[in-house]
Amino acid sequence: MDNGAAQNVAVLGAGSWGTALAALIARHGHRTVLWGRDAAGVATIDQGQQNTRYLPGIALPDTLRATTDLAAALDGADLVLVAVPSHAFADTLRTLAPHRPAAAGVSWATKGFEPGSGRFLHEVAAEVLGPGVPLAVVTGPSFAKEVALGLPTALTVHSDTPAFAQAVAEVLHGPSFRAYTGEDMLGAELGGAMKNVLAVATGVADGMELGLNARAGLITRGLNEMLRLNRALGGKPETLMGLAGLGDLVLTSTGDLSRNRRLGLALGRGQSIDEAVAAIGQVVESVQTADEVMRLARRHGVELPIAEAVYAVLHGEITPGEGLRQLMAREQKAEYPTALFG
Repeated sequence: MDNGAAQNVAVLGAGSWGTALAALIARHGHRTVLWGRDAAGVATIDQGQQNTRYLPGIALPDTLRATTDLAAALDGADLVLVAVPSHAFADTLRTLAPHRPAAAGVSWATKGFEPGSGRFLHEVAAEVLGPGVPLAVVTGPSFAKEVALGLPTALTVHSDTPAFAQAVAEVLHGPSFRAYTGEDMLGAELGGAMKNVLAVATGVADGMELGLNARAGLITRGLNEMLRLNRALGGKPETLMGLAGLGDLVLTSTGDLSRNRRLGLALGRGQSIDEAVAAIGQVVESVQTADEVMRLARRHGVELPIAEAVYAVLHGEITPGEGLRQLMAREQKAEYPTALFG
């Protein structure tokens, strides 16, 4: 793959995030094809240069093509970027596998775990695509709308194959978009998934009007929980102190474009989960991710009080107010009873 020349890039998933990334890559001069299932939506993108459902009013580049034909989208691709919800990730990979050009690596901007098993997405990709296929995860603090508008953004690309991470980063990197690289796929994916659960907690606190002190405390202690689980799983702590962890956690916990924060806000104001999800109108990853985070925590014997409270609230076991009381009633202790970086 010649990173100095224009690349052929297939972006799979025509929701807000896939569309924003496809538009970004097309603006950088790469030949970009966006694949989606909804024929009407795809036609609007391909012919009208707008995603009227997910990114209304934002003009997309004339050079961006869109199709419902997966084989056509992948034909001649140098690089594949998957941007579908986590529950559709494995099926999407299985569908693309027979059409993937032999030299094309696969990256994804999907956040979450495989539903039911709790497996990391890089584990799913390795199993579905087999050995020898370069894999990379694209993650960090990024709202699709702001990327589509060309506002300044920084992300990170992690891969076990450094050259592939660099290739993906160079396609994404541009005048208003910084792309960094790393080699810790597990830590990067944990941060991208777990921040969704913690954003519900800060949203609940803000919905209950508990103040800015509470928000800052929840973000900081939430980062502590991410670091503890990450250490138990073998991830690198510096990954979570960067864009994939702290950066994404701050954005998702404080920005009202976050679906997970908006879910928490609604719950904190007394709405039911069903009412809140219906009002948001898109997939809210935290509902399923909370289950998988707690599954991992219990398997590895890691205590996660905030994540556990969110899990209990999302399952209707306790009210947001009861969750707050449980957190505030915990015993006083050292902030870091064991070293996280040792």
